[in-house]
Amino acid sequence: WDFEEEYKRRVVDYMVEGYRAGITPNPDVMCNREIKFGIFLEKAMTMGADFVATGHYVQKESGIWNLESKGKRDQIHSLYAAKDTNKDQSYFLWTLTQQQLAHCIFPVGDLLKPEVRAIAKKAGLPTAEKKDSQGICFLGQVTLTDFLVAYLPERKGKLVTPEGRVVGEHRGAQFYTVGQRHMGGAIAVPGRKGDLKPHYVVQKNLAANTITVAEGRDNPLLFKSEIILNNVNIPDSRFQIPDSGFPVLARVRYRQPLAPALLCKLKDTNYTLVFDVPQQFVAEGQSAVWYERGPSTSSGLKMLGGGVIVAAS
Repeated sequence: WDFEEEYKRRVVDYMVEGYRAGITPNPDVMCNREIKFGIFLEKAMTMGADFVATGHYVQKESGIWNLESKGKRDQIHSLYAAKDTNKDQSYFLWTLTQQQLAHCIFPVGDLLKPEVRAIAKKAGLPTAEKKDSQGICFLGQVTLTDFLVAYLPERKGKLVTPEGRVVGEHRGAQFYTVGQRHMGGAIAVPGRKGDLKPHYVVQKNLAANTITVAEGRDNPLLFKSEIILNNVNIPDSRFQIPDSGFPVLARVRYRQPLAPALLCKLKDTNYTLVFDVPQQFVAEGQSAVWYERGPSTSSGLKMLGGGVIVAAS
């Protein structure tokens, strides 16, 4: 089925408008929500399919749960990290609902990537030795800036230090994200010679069209302890957050090591994640996803939910 127009409208436009607004959207999360487990799943169901199967490295577990308060039994579906922790894609699937999970199969979630390649080779599949896919979902090997310039005009602006010193020029604040390494490498520091570290984006100001960079990836300005989230999805309705908060393991970037944090619900629809140790490269618009360890599946790491980062401190 050709969903090119829907992809353009629901994923590409979302990504472009996000960068236009100064945030860092996650097109892979949106592609899963809107296309693969959205209109593709819906189309399959209308044509009589019982399930759709995808190549995501993630594990699903289903079980019957007694809803005593409602006097009925219900089936609950949970997602767990893949057996192959280097390929785990549960981070990108936090938006899935019980209704979607009920019709999903993830056949490679309990396999290692070399095992999948061996099966593909034995079956004579031409993709058995194909390199791992990289780049933007469905768009392939294209730099983000080169992709965005087709939609957003370049606006040269000042590159400044936290002290306000102008140290260079950039192509437009909308093309950068917090934590991004300055493409020009190290920046000269007055009064210092040698041993200069690369600079990283710590702040961007769309109104002034300025990018603030700080020296070294271990710079304190690159670390945040508390983040606020909206558009939160918690697939399992049994999961309740007490007033005192719920301890979880969370990440704010794909493949970032999981870190202990306290998940709390605010009075409105927003949530907060307070980390035990400050986290690096937290960007507004990206996804924060949280887990808990349990005995189920080969990984034992249950994905509890996720949300979109709207602020960090």
